Amino acid sequence: MKPGSAPLKSIRLLDQVRERIRYLHYSLSTEKVYVHWVKFFVRWHGRDGPMKHPRDMGARDVEAFLTMLAVERKVSASTHNQALSAILFLYREVLDIRLPWLDDIGRPHSKKRIPSVLTRDEVAGLLAQMQGETALLARLLYGTGMRLMEGIRLRVKDVDFDRSVIIVREAKGGKDRVVMLPRSLSAALRHQMLAARAVWEADRHAQQGGVETPHALEGKYPKVGQTWGWFWMFPSPSLSTDPRTGVERRHHLFEERLHVVVYCVRGPLKRIISLRKANAREAQKYANSN
Repeated sequence: MKPGSAPLKSIRLLDQVRERIRYLHYSLSTEKVYVHWVKFFVRWHGRDGPMKHPRDMGARDVEAFLTMLAVERKVSASTHNQALSAILFLYREVLDIRLPWLDDIGRPHSKKRIPSVLTRDEVAGLLAQMQGETALLARLLYGTGMRLMEGIRLRVKDVDFDRSVIIVREAKGGKDRVVMLPRSLSAALRHQMLAARAVWEADRHAQQGGVETPHALEGKYPKVGQTWGWFWMFPSPSLSTDPRTGVERRHHLFEERLHVVVYCVRGPLKRIISLRKANAREAQKYANSN
């Protein structure tokens, strides 16, 4: 193993991948994605015969797999890069293999495209059709510039109504930052906090496990996940089993909830955006012809 790395205790390959990911404090979503690609990589090479361990494969095997994804599966550049990152993680972090060909495998480059940005009226139309906590979450993201998972993972203790600020913990790059709390959302957030308080009190009365806390904090303070300050501002309506610990606990609101709501109400806006794009293309053709 490379210096500073703890020796792996697991025997099975996928368990070793999970162990190394958790040791490096990668997110659960990254763990699921990397395990998927490693499993796919191994099984694809064993499709016509006995499976080989990745340690017995080489550059041709990796390139053949990546070529299959690009040519046969026709995956996007981002998906292609995701698969490559998982394989590189497998060889470098799990198998501790440092081979020159690992650095020679090229990454596909995504095409740069002009993003389609909604106007203020279009955003207002979208938000007007949303209701409940998903509407509040959408307005919070729009008003503060927070990312989706930053808003969903918001804790009670990180909302400061007195100073009108929100502390975003472990943002991109693992850094904390402070964003302003819009005054127009203060009353709605207080109401949401009362709703979350009712859920928290019900969990405490039912003696449910506390919410997930960062890294080894729960090991040092066993009851910290049960305290009100660490509870979610947007808790899930139902309990779920933590895939890493097996503990049944209250998770935050599932991110797909907002995706589904936006998808359902974006129909009219999608037609507006398409019309605006068509008008922009016509204007560009006119400009190029003169």
